[in-house]
Amino acid sequence: MNLMELLGSLSLEQLHTYSWGIAAGVLLVFGVLRWRSIHWTVVVSVMLFAALNVGAGIYILNTVGDSRWSADEESSLTAPSFAETPVVGEYLVPLDSALHAVVGGMNEFIAFNQALPIALEFLATSGIALLVSFPLAIIAVIISFIVARRRKANFEKYRTTVDLLKIELEQVKVQLATGNFAVPALQSEDDVTDVLPRLKR
Repeated sequence: MNLMELLGSLSLEQLHTYSWGIAAGVLLVFGVLRWRSIHWTVVVSVMLFAALNVGAGIYILNTVGDSRWSADEESSLTAPSFAETPVVGEYLVPLDSALHAVVGGMNEFIAFNQALPIALEFLATSGIALLVSFPLAIIAVIISFIVARRRKANFEKYRTTVDLLKIELEQVKVQLATGNFAVPALQSEDDVTDVLPRLKR
């Protein structure tokens, strides 16, 4: 089943429901899988909702004559036939053709008037979603900037710690190379054991 067949099997209420359901499903799934970037997932979900509504509106305008968009109280017009009129019927065939063309145009106009408000409803919903997505995107950018600054600060702190450890390691290497492990004379034997292990004789 292709996309057009799938859309053709959906009612108007299902089009509304699916546009909400798909956007909510994306928000739920990616919100759980990528919870650290939930702010961007919200933005993507809102924009997807807007795109789905635009697609539904365009689909309705491309299928104007579909009975799903027609109102129950307003039926299509039918043209009377004069071709079967006795004696003069054969002379009225061109009139039948003209009447059918006029009535067909009227039916197309009626169908368009019925489908247009429904399509505009989807397009208006899409516009509102896009308007909402702009401040959400700004908030997401601010959150991403704050998170990036915090990560950079943590990285700088870790790098400073690593640099200090490297300096201390170099000092230990120098002491090992020179054999400089003399204990200061002013310290008692008990004081030395607090810093270094007691040496066995």
